[in-house]
Amino acid sequence: MIRPNKLGLFSTLWQFLSLFRKNFATMRRLLTRIMSRVLLSEAFTPLMSSEAQIHAKGRRKLVVGLGNPGMDGTRHSVGMAVLGALAARLRVADRWRPDKHVSGEVIVCEEPTSVVLLRPRLLMNVNGVSVARAAGKYGIQPEDILLVHDELDKPLGKISIKQGGSPRGHNGVRSCIDCLQTDVMPRLRVGIGRPAGKSSVERHVLGRFSCEEKKVLDSVLLQSVDLVLSQL
Repeated sequence: MIRPNKLGLFSTLWQFLSLFRKNFATMRRLLTRIMSRVLLSEAFTPLMSSEAQIHAKGRRKLVVGLGNPGMDGTRHSVGMAVLGALAARLRVADRWRPDKHVSGEVIVCEEPTSVVLLRPRLLMNVNGVSVARAAGKYGIQPEDILLVHDELDKPLGKISIKQGGSPRGHNGVRSCIDCLQTDVMPRLRVGIGRPAGKSSVERHVLGRFSCEEKKVLDSVLLQSVDLVLSQL
């Protein structure tokens, strides 16, 4: 038999766990924002470095493939796959270089168009740190940053351009909005579809494309590159 004082303890513990569960998403977003601010160390401002002036020759674009480092081939990192296909189309796939300042891999292109390609090397939830650092280094305004990311609410095979606005639940986009302090960045949303049955969303997005999905993916990458180039 449980004593009355223990009943009170269990009741308090249960209330705490219930409150934590209800507010977990909010707490996680708050912690992510704090982590981003710590990593960024200073507020985003374009043209914050002399290197930006060296590189900038006219209005330059930044194309970012959002994703998780070391998780190539997963649905959540399909944005990075698009960047790989884009680099191949521009014939610069051998020019990826690590850049410690921006915590990512970059390619700087001047021909046929002035564009910086970025693959962040930070976790998805803090991708915005890399984006803000790259934008500052190369003197790129937020409205000239194209974010390429996975989209749960579109089936695989569907892509679309979204002109700024809310992150629609995408943590990588939310991180970019927090770090750049604006939501004007256009996005290329690459559909990955929602999980079937009782599979969790997290397991779905972090999972690799199936053999059947890969047959569709090749066409998706080609279409995505065409759409990216139309925005440059």
